[in-house]
Parts: sequence; C-alpha cells; structure tokens
Amino acid sequence: MRPAAAWLAEYGLSHQHPSNKLLHWICVPGIVLALLGLLLALPVPAAWRAYPALNWAGLACLAAWLYYLVLSPALAAGMLLALLLLLALAHALAQLPFPLWASSLTIFVLAWAGQFAGHALEGRRPSFFKDLQFLLIGPLWLLASAYRGLGLRCGR
Repeated sequence: MRPAAAWLAEYGLSHQHPSNKLLHWICVPGIVLALLGLLLALPVPAAWRAYPALNWAGLACLAAWLYYLVLSPALAAGMLLALLLLLALAHALAQLPFPLWASSLTIFVLAWAGQFAGHALEGRRPSFFKDLQFLLIGPLWLLASAYRGLGLRCGR
C-alpha cells in the first residue's frame, strides 16, 4: 500500500491555489458531514435498532478510520476525533425541523459546487478523477495541514 506521505503529496499537487485551498477547508468537511447525514437517514435493519450507535453512518466512519489507521496511526488519531465530531453534527442536523436527507443533500450539492469552483480556479481536475481513494485522502490532507500548522508529526 502507498504510504500516506505519497498520497498527500500527490493530492497537494492539484491544491496549490489559495482560493482552492480555502474552499477545500469549507467544502471537504461539508461533504463528509452531508454523507454522514445521508447515511444516518437510511433505515437500519430491525436487529440493529436495539443499538442506537449502530447505523450506516457509524459503520462508514469505522471503515474510513480503519483505512486511515493503516495509512498513518498518527493521522488516524486526529481523524477519529474529526469523524466523531462530524457524526455528532449529523445527529444534530437530524434534530432540525426538516428531513435529515434534505438538509444533507443540500449541503452535499453546495459543497461539491464549491469544490468544483475551487478546481476551476486551480485549473486542475480533482484528484479523485484519477483514483477514487483520493475521496478519502481529502480529509486526511486537511488534517495533515493542521498537524503541520500545530507543529505535530503526521507519522509515516
């Protein structure tokens, strides 16, 4: 498996323009939030209903976190916190007086519009057109940037 540093470096090549970077800081968490909201809105099997924490959004977070753990335990620690925060925000969205799927879909569309606007400014296609794994690398790239800003090591 490619090391995290290689994924992050390649992702960074198409994310140099300051406006594109800013849009990614806004839109990538928005997309993750929206996906978690959409997954949270899906019905779960009857056997799962006895365990409120067992839902599609939680399983997606677990799968993503395991992927991050393989790539970089240091970054996986931060991603665990980020995923839990976004999952909590998705649960908060569910408490609003309109359907969770509708608010999540709205956020999803707006955030993707922002992403594509950023890449239009950048003049480069989004990385996930090359490899779908970059959809998981985007949040990790933001976290790695935050780690560097705080003087923390990203691990391998």
